[in-house]
Amino acid sequence: MICRQKMTGTQQLQVRKLTSKSNNVKVVLVPGGHVMTVAFNIGFSIQELKRYLGAELKVPSEILQISLNGKVVEEEQSLMGLGVLPHSSTPMEMSSVDPDTHPLIPPQPREPYNMPDVITVRVQSDDGTAKDVVVEIERARQQKPFQGGYRHRLTGAVYHNAGIQTVPKKRPPKNVEVFRRDTQTVEVRTQYDQCPVSVATQITGIGCYIPGREDRLITPGRYQTAEEYHNLRLKAVICLQSYARRWLSTQAVERLRRQRNLRLAWLDMQEQRRRKEKEVEQEDRRRRWMNPQTKEDINLLYHALEKWRCEQEQKIKSTMRGVERKAALCSLLEQETEYIKTIGWHEIATQNKNNIRAVRHFLNKAAAPYQWRAADGRYIEMDTPNTIRARELRDLYGNITLSDVSKEQRLLDLMTLKSTVEEHTCQLTWDIVELIDREVDMITRGIKAVKLEGLRSRISTLFLQYIKIPAFNPEVAQLLKVPQDPAQLKNDVFLCLSCNRYLRSADFSWSASIRQNHRCRDCTRLDNIGRSRPDLLVYKNMLKRLRADELMLNEESKIPFLLQVEDMRYLVEALWDSCSALQTSRDLQDLVFVRWQRLIEWSPWNCILLAKEEVSAHWNVEHIHKAYAETFIRRIEQKHVMARRHFKHIPLLNKYMESQAAAAMSDQLVITPIVMETDKPLADTPSATPD
Repeated sequence: MICRQKMTGTQQLQVRKLTSKSNNVKVVLVPGGHVMTVAFNIGFSIQELKRYLGAELKVPSEILQISLNGKVVEEEQSLMGLGVLPHSSTPMEMSSVDPDTHPLIPPQPREPYNMPDVITVRVQSDDGTAKDVVVEIERARQQKPFQGGYRHRLTGAVYHNAGIQTVPKKRPPKNVEVFRRDTQTVEVRTQYDQCPVSVATQITGIGCYIPGREDRLITPGRYQTAEEYHNLRLKAVICLQSYARRWLSTQAVERLRRQRNLRLAWLDMQEQRRRKEKEVEQEDRRRRWMNPQTKEDINLLYHALEKWRCEQEQKIKSTMRGVERKAALCSLLEQETEYIKTIGWHEIATQNKNNIRAVRHFLNKAAAPYQWRAADGRYIEMDTPNTIRARELRDLYGNITLSDVSKEQRLLDLMTLKSTVEEHTCQLTWDIVELIDREVDMITRGIKAVKLEGLRSRISTLFLQYIKIPAFNPEVAQLLKVPQDPAQLKNDVFLCLSCNRYLRSADFSWSASIRQNHRCRDCTRLDNIGRSRPDLLVYKNMLKRLRADELMLNEESKIPFLLQVEDMRYLVEALWDSCSALQTSRDLQDLVFVRWQRLIEWSPWNCILLAKEEVSAHWNVEHIHKAYAETFIRRIEQKHVMARRHFKHIPLLNKYMESQAAAAMSDQLVITPIVMETDKPLADTPSATPD
């Protein structure tokens, strides 16, 4: 029995939605975030969508509010008016105007309905009487067949138009065998048949004329065999392949040409950059020669002087003999003395400028207010009584050191200084007051300012000493090099055996390769000026670049920061002979230290000295033993062994040797010793492994 089911209004709306052009509307419930997917006709309005969703969520449709792309849409608008296309998916948001009274609760899945086994049905007869009939529900043992309807493409729900509850009737037997093997057997028969109508062909003959106006003359062409046809197709394929391969080869050549042009442009840019860097370095050296400002600049002048002296001395010894040679050497000595004298005057002037600059920086730093960054990113400044006192003393010192002032202004500054220092009573303040009274007396007598320069210099020097005393200027206590507490100097004072002075550790140049330093920086520099005169700035720049490169590769790198300038000088001059490992450059400005094995931290036993142009090629090497020759690797590893022996006595570096030795064993070249007939290895045979 098939019966048509009656649909409710919601089911009719679903049918209407799915039978027309529809769109998948994904409604996100705010604030829960639950997503409801509804297939809705793009011609329907937002009001109808609210009604359907209100019926599903069991809330009034008037309190629902639908938004699209963050904007609230009107109820009169349709989905098509909002720009929704058919057969697409549109995300929308829905919220409740009154969430406290009518919250949006996602619909719960319905529990399956179980029909009872026995039901009571009231049946009304024709005479108007009604009686109750007990009906037993028979459970179907087979799956109910599909009797029409439709299936939802998105949710997969099946909607039936009709259903049955009775067991289908069995078909009566036909008494005919249907499933037989003979039905699958092909049987071929030959049978002749006679056409029911006679057929004839009429041609032109005597007494019969047939017009040939509509006749066509067909001339047979040359017959083409299968082999000729396939050969023709093969030629066409070969022609197409040749043109295609030509186009591919043209594209490949063009790609290689572009890569070559990019490579040449990059090389040209690198060459220009290196040339520009060399020009900048040369210009910087020339500027330092002409206008020295630091001690490194003075050392550069002495280095250039020593280089010139050696060249002139070698030239004299190779071209002159006897008395003429001695006279030339004496003249060279006099020229060297004059140059040393000129450099000394430059050094004195530079030292005076640096002292003035250092004093100004010291006073500005003591008078600077305290600063810190606030939560909004701005800097906050705060002045204390100590900083105000330091600022007053700084301004007063600046007025005292001015030379081009009038007599009245000078007297006013001296009186201000006198009243300031008289606040404290000690021998220093008495000396300052005495010198101030002497200058005031000389100014009143009309003595020229040129003759008062020495007296004014003494006053400014004593006043600077007054400023540096923490009792008079408390803010300078944290800026003094020598601490006021003698207990802090207990383990930080050393004796210089050259000048017999007790100095702090900061006045000595410590090196990782020197066990104990007996000379201070001043004595070392004086010995450098009088003897070897090397320029250590190039090694300082080399060490600075090495530290910067290692910080980029490994922020926890420590070994480059333990080494000093003297250690770099030893590595470059003693181990690497001031030359690139590939013997291509001897310009110290162009040499850099890089890692020998890329995955291991830089150290004197894991490094190689290369020119700047060779660094990129070395970094592109994946395996050292495949890129370099065996003799070259042995020579590099022999230098590493020498570096290990040199730095082995340093405890800080010794622990890094042990940790890196195990990491490099897998990549290290093992060299077996040569055994003589006496079964004793040679003593001079180099070993790749450290002692």
